[in-house]
Amino acid sequence: MRTAKLNNNIIEGYLSLLNNLSQSNKLKLISRLNESVKTDVPDKKSSFKKAFGAFESNQTAEEIIDEIKKSRLFNREIESF
Repeated sequence: MRTAKLNNNIIEGYLSLLNNLSQSNKLKLISRLNESVKTDVPDKKSSFKKAFGAFESNQTAEEIIDEIKKSRLFNREIESF
């Protein structure tokens, strides 16, 4: 029940902000909101899930470690006082 009240407060806050918009701007906003609702949410979730899993490579662990170590750059300069 508490989240429903919070959501209503958020919606009322947005409505009070949008009251000053012109009619054409309100229609544009409605159109954009409508399009955002039509987007496929499962695609976003499936792309998130694709971020997990095993790392695949033809290199050995030692080769990967060597490559990482060789790509490091050390360019620290000590400033004098």
